[in-house]
Amino acid sequence: MLKPLYNRILKLSARKDAVWWMSAVSFAESSFFPLPPDIMLVPMCLAEPKKLWRYTNICALASLIGGLFGYAVGFYLFESVGRLIIDFYNAQESFQRFQDMFAEFGPWFLILKGITPIPYKLLTITAGFAHLDLTVFILCSIVARFSRFYMIAILLHFYGPQVRDIIEKRLMLVTTVLLVIIIGGLLSFKFV
Repeated sequence: MLKPLYNRILKLSARKDAVWWMSAVSFAESSFFPLPPDIMLVPMCLAEPKKLWRYTNICALASLIGGLFGYAVGFYLFESVGRLIIDFYNAQESFQRFQDMFAEFGPWFLILKGITPIPYKLLTITAGFAHLDLTVFILCSIVARFSRFYMIAILLHFYGPQVRDIIEKRLMLVTTVLLVIIIGGLLSFKFV
């Protein structure tokens, strides 16, 4: 079901107005859309390496704004819209687990999960539903979303086209390894 949509979005990355489409996909993925903006960001950055950081910033900013929309859905419209999104993705169990994790770990959960390629919409809707402080949500989302897309940009900057297949096929593994390195670095400062 998603493969035709994936191919269609991938084709949009070659258009002259691709940056607008990427922004729309990034916004939508943070609140309701099933596919991540990486499928446009990666080919766009490879096609125009000089615009890599510009595209990355636009993608992260659109994701942040989409996250605010997802937060509003969870905060104000959960029963009418949020529940429909959760049910559409059959993510009731994840939604409940995320609520528990927010209660236990608060903003740290949002940062750590927001970096991974899990559906960010689940985090934003859950954060709104859990009434996480809006300022905390925005600050955590800035850290999470910019870190997430900058990891991809750094890999593309240094390794170029050969990293494309790795990112597309093993994004969760790449993100997990980088996340372990980041957490390990933070913990090492705590214990030194």
